[in-house]
Amino acid sequence: MQDGKHVVLYVDDDQDFLDSMRVILESNHYVMVEANSAEQGLKVYKESRPDLIIVDLMMEEVDAGTHFVKELQALGNKAPIYMLSSVGDSMSMSTDYSQLGLNGVLQKPINPDALLAILRTKLK
Repeated sequence: MQDGKHVVLYVDDDQDFLDSMRVILESNHYVMVEANSAEQGLKVYKESRPDLIIVDLMMEEVDAGTHFVKELQALGNKAPIYMLSSVGDSMSMSTDYSQLGLNGVLQKPINPDALLAILRTKLK
């Protein structure tokens, strides 16, 4: 937490998605920290210790998001992690995302109401 607000780390290499996520989160009283690569995401994670993490599946490399999640696990991360993907809905039906170390998979572009419902549930 930061200033009494939950901190959400969002990792995505698309600045438009970073900007739109910031609007959603900050207008609903969350603090967003961001990174535009998995490598930068690890640095920001260590600095901010977020309460929840959202990571894009495909960034600079096709599986950069899953490598990022494995690195977080190695660091002992306890924050819920959600993967964001343009194939999110079909991925969540065909993949056991918990085996990947994820709490869930979200469809990109994000549905703000679905995201906020998850945040309210996971960040009590």
